[in-house]
Amino acid sequence: MSAVKTSPSYRVFTVINTLFLLGIVFITLFPFVNIVAQSFSSNAAIVAGRVSLWPVGFNTTTYEAVAGDAMFWRNYRNTVVYTVVATAISLVLTTCYAYVLSKRQVKGRNLLIGIAVFTMFFNGGLIPNYILINSLGWMNTMWAVVVPNAISVFNLLVMKAFFEGMPVELEEAAAIDGLNQLQTFGMVILPLAKAVLATMLLFYAVAHWNAWFGAFLYMTDKDMFPVTIYLRNMIAGTTGANDVGASVDNQTQIAGNIKAVTMVLTVLPILTVYPFVQRYFVTGVMLGSVKG
Repeated sequence: MSAVKTSPSYRVFTVINTLFLLGIVFITLFPFVNIVAQSFSSNAAIVAGRVSLWPVGFNTTTYEAVAGDAMFWRNYRNTVVYTVVATAISLVLTTCYAYVLSKRQVKGRNLLIGIAVFTMFFNGGLIPNYILINSLGWMNTMWAVVVPNAISVFNLLVMKAFFEGMPVELEEAAAIDGLNQLQTFGMVILPLAKAVLATMLLFYAVAHWNAWFGAFLYMTDKDMFPVTIYLRNMIAGTTGANDVGASVDNQTQIAGNIKAVTMVLTVLPILTVYPFVQRYFVTGVMLGSVKG
């Protein structure tokens, strides 16, 4: 093996492979670094296209303006609450549903799987969904954005495959020890499913944090908007410099990088959380795909 590693062809392969991977990393990171650089750059530099990987005309004017906007922080708080509640609901429903589907002896199991898969391709439609949310009295409430799409069928099938791959002897041993099905699920199965649960936590948290269309449809009260709607309004140009408490002298500067600043502040929590669950990510998906 050592001879192979010291051979000229292997060294050439290592160099090419390293350069290729570095290229992919650069292509992946460039948009993020560019957005951060724009958020600290002057409006003139952004308009002239002179901002690449480093701020040009360094300033923090827009950060100060956004930080002083009460509506931004109110929407930010809403997003945190919506994400935490929605992720908790999604994890509970997906885990319980997947565990039931993993039991081949459950009557109607194929029907339950068919119902779940059916929703991947068909839904009631935009207008019926709107009428349903309105009839439930959920307009301008948190439930309009946390309950719909609570279960991702993809995540459900991954967890189902994971539970199917667990040894049956574990549950048999728990039954001998006197545990009922619910106790077995909570005390034996879930502690062994940390990897896939962490993966699902990441999937759902990112999805709910980035969600905006539901709030766009079902909310008209600005105080209930998530921060993604705030960002959407910035990108659409419906929120001007005056809306973030900017003075007349600073409006030109803010107009140039308000979108970049808002995007940076919006994506920051997810980037902060990801390193803590990243080590479970690949493991969780692979475990869930053993029988998938």
